[in-house]
Amino acid sequence: MAAIPETGRPTLDEYASFYETYVQLVPETAIDGVLDAQLGIVATLIDELTEARANYRYAANKWSVREVIGHLIDTEWVFAGRALWFARGSAEPMPAMDQDEFSAAADYSKVPIPALREQFTHIRAAGLAQYRTFSAAVLTQRGIASGCEFSVRSLLYILAGHVRHHLRVLEERYSC
Repeated sequence: MAAIPETGRPTLDEYASFYETYVQLVPETAIDGVLDAQLGIVATLIDELTEARANYRYAANKWSVREVIGHLIDTEWVFAGRALWFARGSAEPMPAMDQDEFSAAADYSKVPIPALREQFTHIRAAGLAQYRTFSAAVLTQRGIASGCEFSVRSLLYILAGHVRHHLRVLEERYSC
């Protein structure tokens, strides 16, 4: 199986400054291994959830563990779509994603734990299969989303950093 070509880490001009926190959480230059390892890490976390733990919130008006995982799933879908859109050279900009609107509309509080695992593992695995077909040149292609310019490569780093961020939050605030 081919790997995502190593093209180095994205530079600051390849993504909106809002995402710097996520990109900094991924110091690796081989993004393929990071994305692949996270597939197993998140699946294991979900496999170990009980219903009580899945519904736990560390404070009022905060997402439950189940909703955090749902947010990861939604983000995988959106950023995988952006990566494909930009990889195919589309000049049309893509819209923003409001995470709170997505979460409310999805109502992940009602999604069974096994369905969360299935969704995350399938979207991440499908994304990896697609990203592994991208050439080094494709990874540097750019497009517009949320009114900002992104490279394909930066989207992959943002995805990996986003998962690392939320895994840290789950560990620190939810004891997962």
